[in-house]
Amino acid sequence: MFDSDRMSEELRTLKVDVTHLLSTAGEEMFEISKARTDALADQIRAALAELGETVEQERETLQGLVAERPITSLASAFALGVVVGFMLRRH
Repeated sequence: MFDSDRMSEELRTLKVDVTHLLSTAGEEMFEISKARTDALADQIRAALAELGETVEQERETLQGLVAERPITSLASAFALGVVVGFMLRRH
């Protein structure tokens, strides 16, 4: 009627099959996650490279403006410092 050895063997087989399926699914999920992470990292690198180029261009532009008008730049920086100083003093 009830064959416990056969039932135990079927349970062991089922356990092996489920373990294999979970392992395979985990590996696939890891590979998919890794591919997405790599793609995101590439996008971030590209954005940072573009940002670096933009900052370099703006730095050169600002440097040119300061070189053309050194007194005006100095007066503007002083005035900005005074304004920030007054604002920080109030709080």
